[in-house]
Amino acid sequence: MSKKVKQMELDALTKTFAGVRELVLIAPNKVDSALDYTMRKTLREKKIRVQMVKNTLARKVLGGFGVTAGDNWSGPTLIAWGTESIKELSTAVDAFIKDTVKKNPKAADKLKVKTAVVDGQPVKLEDAMKMPTRLEAIGEIVNAILAPASAIAGALTGPISQVASQIQTLSEKTEGDEATAPAESAS
Repeated sequence: MSKKVKQMELDALTKTFAGVRELVLIAPNKVDSALDYTMRKTLREKKIRVQMVKNTLARKVLGGFGVTAGDNWSGPTLIAWGTESIKELSTAVDAFIKDTVKKNPKAADKLKVKTAVVDGQPVKLEDAMKMPTRLEAIGEIVNAILAPASAIAGALTGPISQVASQIQTLSEKTEGDEATAPAESAS
């Protein structure tokens, strides 16, 4: 491959993977065209892009963006990316592979996940599937921020509401005593 062609491929990959920090690396072994078509179609419907890459070029391009995948750059590599969260991405890829193996047990060796990459760092696929989505993470942060304030508000209003309830009970009792007192004196 000439330097000019290699540079053109690097530029194309740089443009394609600009801003990608979450992806799944898949090892395709002897994948036939029917399985490849089905995989790409199924994942495309879920807005997941898949691209076969040359490992040296992918390592260079993604390394420039701060993405590392450890020692997973050996053998043929498919890169899958493109959803809102790594949880959605890894779940979709895993579901497709499990569904394919269920339909055809011989396909078990054809597609294997090498690793998932989250925020530029390699992670096991099982861990990536448990990670919260962006909205779930924001909800957890908001809950963590509001929980102490809610506890303080409850601690402050709890005794005050008890005192107010006791005062109301006493005032109702004294009103009841005043209403029964004139009735007793009239008899």
